Amino acid sequence: MLNPRSIAAEALYQVVYQGKSLTEVLQRPTLANLPEADKVLVKDMCFGSLRWHFALNQILDRLLVKPMKKKDRDVECLIRIGLYQLQYQHTADHAAVNETVNACKKLKKPWSKGLVNGVLRSFIREKDTLTKSIKPHTVFPLWLIKRIKQNWRACWKEVLVASSQRAPMTLRVNTSLNNRESYIAKLVSAGIMAKPHALVATAIELEKPVNVQQLPGFNKGYVSVQDASAQLAAPLLDTKPGMRVLDACAAPGGKTGHILESTSNVFLTALDTDAQRLSRVNENVQRLGFDTSDNNHITLIAADANELQHWYDGKPFERILLDAPCSALGVMRRHPDIKVLRQESDIAALVRQQQRLLESMWQILSVEGLLLYATCSILPEENDLQIEQFIKAHTGEVEAIPIHSKLGIKWGVRCTYGHQILPHTDNMDGFYYCLLKKLAVSC
Repeated sequence: MLNPRSIAAEALYQVVYQGKSLTEVLQRPTLANLPEADKVLVKDMCFGSLRWHFALNQILDRLLVKPMKKKDRDVECLIRIGLYQLQYQHTADHAAVNETVNACKKLKKPWSKGLVNGVLRSFIREKDTLTKSIKPHTVFPLWLIKRIKQNWRACWKEVLVASSQRAPMTLRVNTSLNNRESYIAKLVSAGIMAKPHALVATAIELEKPVNVQQLPGFNKGYVSVQDASAQLAAPLLDTKPGMRVLDACAAPGGKTGHILESTSNVFLTALDTDAQRLSRVNENVQRLGFDTSDNNHITLIAADANELQHWYDGKPFERILLDAPCSALGVMRRHPDIKVLRQESDIAALVRQQQRLLESMWQILSVEGLLLYATCSILPEENDLQIEQFIKAHTGEVEAIPIHSKLGIKWGVRCTYGHQILPHTDNMDGFYYCLLKKLAVSC
């Protein structure tokens, strides 16, 4: 029999000590073989243990007499799973302790039963003392707290607290097939409670997450899962029928699909460096009813966007979406492994990568064309400061279009050039958008 807690501990070990992404780890065949209820349990334990990783560190420092040996860090991860259940999942004490102890055998370390039992029971006895000093905004790496405090002085605690919460399950209605009000009615009829998002016209928030197969018409493309902030890209890009459009970093294809839903008869190229991830774009747009085999309208290319000689056909694009690789610090509530995996030293390299992509995409944008620069970061150096440097380097060639004048915007923070959404406002992921218009060709 497969044991959900040992599987969760092994997954957690791969993230914390081997640097793998949780998304990657949860795609393992072992998880696929579990019953659906156990899959949900494993995911909850992994997401929760990573969401509260630094709080659990503080507890472990008090409960473990000495650090675990490297070869036994899987046991440490199992203890983290047990502590998460006791503190945050509110599992009954006896069930959390007994089931976690039983998982030691599946890790092939039966000797650890006494240790795991002792640590968890010590936590139960000392719970109030151990947890009262932990504040929501302290459960992040110190470098990240410093960066966010420096950049968002007026609301840094709110940003961090929101980044520790569970993200809602938000849907994007395919308005080419149905409208939001009628789809909400379908959800309610199916016993799924939902409400329209207050600021994003295509977005619906679910009261509780559900399996996508429970969503009416999901396989027919009626709806997609996408955070409200990400649903702003397609309307900001303002595509028109007949335009050549590039989604430069397309995978997994949420924004690609939204562009196709929003405008008929566009000639869209979806580009990504990873062929395997690009296959997800293919799956997503086909579910929405678009035929990627019709190369006159939708073209999927696995290539590095910077290496124009390998994929670009020489015809300028009238619209380019550059959803650039970034630190992803705006989506930590949705991907809590980021707070464990991301290092401060990563930021400078990401800024350079964004700069290269901006320069490459600018070369292939038509005069009077629009480039929408987007990140899911909340750091100015990846966002407005990045755009400031780009505009200085292209004086007379580029105009930043004021986003606040489009879409009747009521969301986010107006910056010098773009618009920043912070994760504590309007129940949206942290995101940055800046719309650039090409005025002239570089000499």
